[in-house]
Amino acid sequence: MHQTPHARTTRAVVAEAAGSLTWRLRIRMDDRPGTLARIAIRLADLECNILGLSVLPVPGGVLDEIVVRPATGLTRNHLVAAIAAEGCECTGIVDADIRDLVDSATATLGAATRAVDEPAKTAEILRDVLAADLVTTVPLAEANASRTESGHRAVFELDGENALVARRRWAPFVQLELARATALLGLLRSVRANVSGPVVSTCLDGAELVLRPGEPRDADAVLALHDRCSTATLFHRYHTGTSTVPRRWLHRLLVPPRGVSLLAVCGREIIGLGQLIPAGTGESAEFSLLVEDSWQRNGVGTALLARLAVLAKARGHRELTAVCLPSQDAIHRTAVRAGLGPTPPAEPGGLLRIDLTR
Repeated sequence: MHQTPHARTTRAVVAEAAGSLTWRLRIRMDDRPGTLARIAIRLADLECNILGLSVLPVPGGVLDEIVVRPATGLTRNHLVAAIAAEGCECTGIVDADIRDLVDSATATLGAATRAVDEPAKTAEILRDVLAADLVTTVPLAEANASRTESGHRAVFELDGENALVARRRWAPFVQLELARATALLGLLRSVRANVSGPVVSTCLDGAELVLRPGEPRDADAVLALHDRCSTATLFHRYHTGTSTVPRRWLHRLLVPPRGVSLLAVCGREIIGLGQLIPAGTGESAEFSLLVEDSWQRNGVGTALLARLAVLAKARGHRELTAVCLPSQDAIHRTAVRAGLGPTPPAEPGGLLRIDLTR
């Protein structure tokens, strides 16, 4: 016999399983006075203790989300039938935990704090905010936002290149939930943009520098920086013999693909340049530093690297790496002074690693 989509959904929703001590219910009802009161009375008759309640506006009525502690022996089928007897529809039941007893505003603010502190866990935090079964990161071009699967799938742009895809089988997403998730991700984008803003750093000799992102308009000043650097300094940065850099390199130095540049500016002169270049999946990023000879051993490289580590964390990187030339440990010493706890290369000319999760 042919089953309607509603019948199939109801069958999946009320499938019997070993229940937890608390359940989260979603009940669709008409927005009329007394409807919620009747449901509350019916739950009380079933000896269900209501622990939490929130109302989600939806087209044609409201969706009440109720967290209950059911009576011993009460089945999900029995509960769904009792709700239907009051003229309402239970659209989903799922096991709940203590986090579901926090009101939605508090929970969302808490999630925002966690996401700012741990940007690498954005997908996990969004899953909690949406009570989703799964949230995965995919390339934006492959996300297919129009594929909603009757409301059980939602796509959120993450950073211009990637997207988060959320799926929830036990109940469709409603517009209010999607708006909360969008606002959360918008907040994170604003935080990342602010993290990338200029900061002031003081050198060992008391001179003050401005650390700021590089821009294409800085090309002439960055070229002048290279002209003031010795051949040895340029070799340590580029690992090749050169007395300057071709002008065609300047744009990639200032706006590296998928990466970020950081300038150390004193007055009108750029006296240092740092870069982050993501590797592979983005878990790791390679960093590089260039400091004008006359400013070396004055804390410029330390300030640049410490700031690059902040930017790397904000971009979700978990590790920084850098190539160390044989018999050259300047990068290692700089990382130590920046308080980053680097792991030295396993062999000469290998990779120095900095764990950003500690």
